[in-house]
Amino acid sequence: MKNDIFLKSLKKEPIARYPVWLMRQAGRYLPEYRAIRQKYKSFLDFCKNVEDAAIVSLQPVDILGVDAVIMFSDILVLLEPMGIKVSFEAGEGPVLDHNFDFKNLKSQGISGDLSYVFELLKVLKEKSPVPVIGFCGAPFTLASYVIEKESSRDFTKTKVFMYENQKDFHILMEKLSEALVEYIDHQIKSGADVIQIFDSWSMSLSRFAYKEYVYDYNAFIIKSIKQKHPNTPIIYFFRGSSSHIEDAVDLGADALSVDWSVCINDVCKRYPDLVFQGNLEPQILLLDKENIRKHVEEFVMCIPRDTAFVVNLGHGITPDVSKDNVKYFVECVKEVSYGKRNLFKKC
Repeated sequence: MKNDIFLKSLKKEPIARYPVWLMRQAGRYLPEYRAIRQKYKSFLDFCKNVEDAAIVSLQPVDILGVDAVIMFSDILVLLEPMGIKVSFEAGEGPVLDHNFDFKNLKSQGISGDLSYVFELLKVLKEKSPVPVIGFCGAPFTLASYVIEKESSRDFTKTKVFMYENQKDFHILMEKLSEALVEYIDHQIKSGADVIQIFDSWSMSLSRFAYKEYVYDYNAFIIKSIKQKHPNTPIIYFFRGSSSHIEDAVDLGADALSVDWSVCINDVCKRYPDLVFQGNLEPQILLLDKENIRKHVEEFVMCIPRDTAFVVNLGHGITPDVSKDNVKYFVECVKEVSYGKRNLFKKC
């Protein structure tokens, strides 16, 4: 591994600048990605082709110069070996099969049907000059797809089911959690240097609901993985970060990836034992280069002195940004933060 600054930051070791990578860095904004994506009618077929998945995973490292590679996959691939058929409809997002009983979902022995994920990680581990990130969806985020059967804006079905059918909801969360521990374990054994858990839809919950129905499952997964792989950093990403940060800090993750709803200067000072990742708005990448640099400079200045930190967005790159802007953003983060972390003024 030629560049391990990302791992060093997660482990709070001395670094000369802040590492930077971006959620959805392998995606539709890259012409190189689109050239390969067009070969496939099915998004899942694309994910299952190890050779092409490896190519698009590594593209951002070669094109943008990011400090980490994240495997090209989707959080929903876990559901197929559990017994739920998933398809991705053009322009509509994922659609799940309605004909299943979640009580009969398989929660153990699911790894054999995910061999393409593990093979991809082995390839990336061999070829990548930077650390490799494996990932999964958090139980509640996956449960939302299972219950809604598709993407949702308000998660009404999920919330009603959760409150009215508490026993069944907990059964579903337990099954998902058990499967996730097995899945993450095999990712690390296959070469993942870091794991990121995506809890994108926890933002829909009140703090009470998060604590009552979600928290214990997230903590169980992180604790289980830490017992098996104590030296593998775990990042927990959650949208609507300001609502749940007081609970998230106690989950046991090494780092929290937060969105723009929190002040980085504030949370870094309040929770100095944690590493934070984030949290710029993706829309910044749509600005002209002068304004991109301005936002990067202001942001880096807000990171407290002597703080381990990973620069990222608060959510994924949108398809409408230009490759040149993203590359310039990465260059700005490196240049602005290089060798100057102790010199920045406070916000």
